[in-house]
Amino acid sequence: MTVAVFGLGYVGCVSLGCLAQNGFRMIGVDVSETKVNLINRGKPTIVEKDIDRIVASQHAAGNIRAVKDYNEAVEESDVSIICVGTPSSPTGHLNLDFVYEVAGQIGRALAQKQGFHAILIRSTVLPGTNKQVGDMIAAASGKTNNKDFAIVSNPEFLREGTAVLDYYNPPYTLIGTDSDRAAVIAEELYSKVNGDFIRAPIEAVELIKYVNNSYHALKVTFGNEVGNICKEMGVDSHEVMRLFCLDRQLNISPYYFKPGFAYGGSCLPKDLKALRMMAKDCQISSPVIEAIEASNDNHIIRATKALEEYDGRKIGILGIAFKQGTDDLRHSPVIRMIEHFYNKGYEIRLQDDFVNEAILIGANREYLHQHLPYLSGLMVRKEEELVSWADIIIINRKKDGDEQMLADHPDKRFFDLVRVSGRTSGGNYQGICW
Repeated sequence: MTVAVFGLGYVGCVSLGCLAQNGFRMIGVDVSETKVNLINRGKPTIVEKDIDRIVASQHAAGNIRAVKDYNEAVEESDVSIICVGTPSSPTGHLNLDFVYEVAGQIGRALAQKQGFHAILIRSTVLPGTNKQVGDMIAAASGKTNNKDFAIVSNPEFLREGTAVLDYYNPPYTLIGTDSDRAAVIAEELYSKVNGDFIRAPIEAVELIKYVNNSYHALKVTFGNEVGNICKEMGVDSHEVMRLFCLDRQLNISPYYFKPGFAYGGSCLPKDLKALRMMAKDCQISSPVIEAIEASNDNHIIRATKALEEYDGRKIGILGIAFKQGTDDLRHSPVIRMIEHFYNKGYEIRLQDDFVNEAILIGANREYLHQHLPYLSGLMVRKEEELVSWADIIIINRKKDGDEQMLADHPDKRFFDLVRVSGRTSGGNYQGICW
């Protein structure tokens, strides 16, 4: 198989060398004569561990060459990989001009070519780019997407300084495409790469790199803010974070990493406030830690505003504790929503298998009488009683039979805070953030 790589910068050069080392014949394409000449002399276009050796050996073996002519590259290849840059605009938006320019070039070249051609987008792009590139190539070539050619979203996960190591050992190889034929080609391209090969919805694949890198930035700044607090308190910050990272059940794990409703309970709000006060007492600015509670509050406000857009004045809420499987109402975020709608004159009914006034004890009873003295008058025993009565049902717990409940009541409106269904928002169902 012959592969053309458009863009001989960091990602393109590493892809060119590593794919050649894996047995593919490679053609690099770039507008820069300097980069083309470097590759044709067996030299890389970047400084990176091991890539100089790989490019030199694969060039000597006749597996690598570079051209400026995109027609030649497409005509002589089976696959094109787009690796051009996607810089930020002055406003911070992504500039996809280089990607679209290459799409037009590939389309014009395909107009003169026979046979199926796969196009992999390796550049970091916005959701919707796969479709846009497909439409552009179809228009320029006069050919049909997913028949004569196909687009594959295929983000890279390379770090400068360890790019070759990362190429062969990614967290996973991720592709998004509507074409089974192109998926098979992509799997062959990465057959010598470690890690799982995962096919996922196209727009999720396009978005993941932004989520990854934003989270990495968050980790850096969170670690630094913790370090600043530790230093002022005379605590070993590296020991604190070493202990933090040892917890693989909650801290370094998938736990909590799912879109849903706001956090609550007796621990998270209390301890977050305590850490914030430690920073303030030390006169340390900690904008990331400071923003956590504000972001959580904003999520509750957003859910409340979304519900106010519904017609209907009768709201039923399934699950009112701060999390599933408990009767603890302290700092339950849904309580704020109940108070809001109650004070606005809405009719409210509540149902929770774990909560009723008879079993609430200690702090829970005190919290109930302080914040919701009218709670017992709003509670109903049976879920079906609540669903039949309400115009709008807020789902704040998971239970077997939830999908059937949605299907059995097409005349009701459901607002899901915990994702009891795999469906996305539409019709009579709305998820809080899906």
